[in-house]
Amino acid sequence: MAFIDTHTHLYQPAFDGDRDKAMARCAEAGVNTLLLPNIDCASIPRVHAMMDQWPDRCLGMMGLHPCHVKADSMEQELSTIEGALRDSGRRYVAVGEIGFDLYWDKTTLAIQHEAFERQVAWAKELGLPIVIHVREAFEALFEAMDRLNDDRLSGVVHCFTGNLEQAQRVLAYGDFYLGIGGVATYKNGGLDAVLPHVDRDRVILETDSPYLAPVPYRGKRNESAYTAVVAQRVADLWECPVADVANATTANAQRLFAL
Repeated sequence: MAFIDTHTHLYQPAFDGDRDKAMARCAEAGVNTLLLPNIDCASIPRVHAMMDQWPDRCLGMMGLHPCHVKADSMEQELSTIEGALRDSGRRYVAVGEIGFDLYWDKTTLAIQHEAFERQVAWAKELGLPIVIHVREAFEALFEAMDRLNDDRLSGVVHCFTGNLEQAQRVLAYGDFYLGIGGVATYKNGGLDAVLPHVDRDRVILETDSPYLAPVPYRGKRNESAYTAVVAQRVADLWECPVADVANATTANAQRLFAL
């Protein structure tokens, strides 16, 4: 079985002491491809370093995470990230991660909207999908998507933690997917009420490592090898063999990100 971790921050300092070993554990678990979402200017060199060291396994995205959208730095951040995205010497598979976060700071909502709209425009122009972060901000996301979505746009709501109604609204935008990670394994994660009702061709797997480790690793550092643990939970909810989950989600990721 082969898995794709469609969202991992394995480039973060949390892995500076054992990144090579973490990559080896990925291979052992059948996680052969890792997609690396950028979050701000500072993380660009780290994403590039992994892309350069493992060019056949690590693919990058470029975007400004909503938690890094700040009034005094947004213009410079977006300019630098756009420059990297348009660098003809590198291929990126998505614009991300972008979106809305009202958990940490509600005062930046207006400029989060501005940053999201500008990055969606890049995605449409370049023919790339968007990778959406949304935390306590589904209404903000839906307000933006209702305005901006058209047949040029595709993407995924990564680390999906919403309810069934919110899942159906995301999927109704067209070529959009749900990114499912460790939260699916949590007793009160809520995805047991969602995933059985979602078509298998609309789900992709992720870890969001080093965050949100699945059970039985909850509370510890997450890593991309645990994509296989998430897959088993999805298989349980879909009542199918885990190989079916591997095949479906890998095909979905290959389709969305043109892998």
